[in-house]
Amino acid sequence: MAGPLQQEMEKLLQDAFAPERLEVINDSAKHHGHAGDDGSGESHFTIVIVSPAFSGMSRLERQRAVNRALGDIPGNRVHAVAISAHAPEEAGAQAS
Repeated sequence: MAGPLQQEMEKLLQDAFAPERLEVINDSAKHHGHAGDDGSGESHFTIVIVSPAFSGMSRLERQRAVNRALGDIPGNRVHAVAISAHAPEEAGAQAS
């Protein structure tokens, strides 16, 4: 079951990008006891997102757009967020 921070991230990304695919994966258990593990169980995430909003954007522009949509979460409320953002025309090569 998704924790409150994961649910908040999912809603923010849904609202900002209307994605065709969205996975917000909680990787915190893999980092237990490491730097940035605050004990909350919601310190490290991976985001996989496919949205038409990313068409024509560079990788850096996509990363910045996702971080903007997440507001104060990356770096403040979450230690680490890995982002894999793609336009639908690229998604076939990125399917997992």
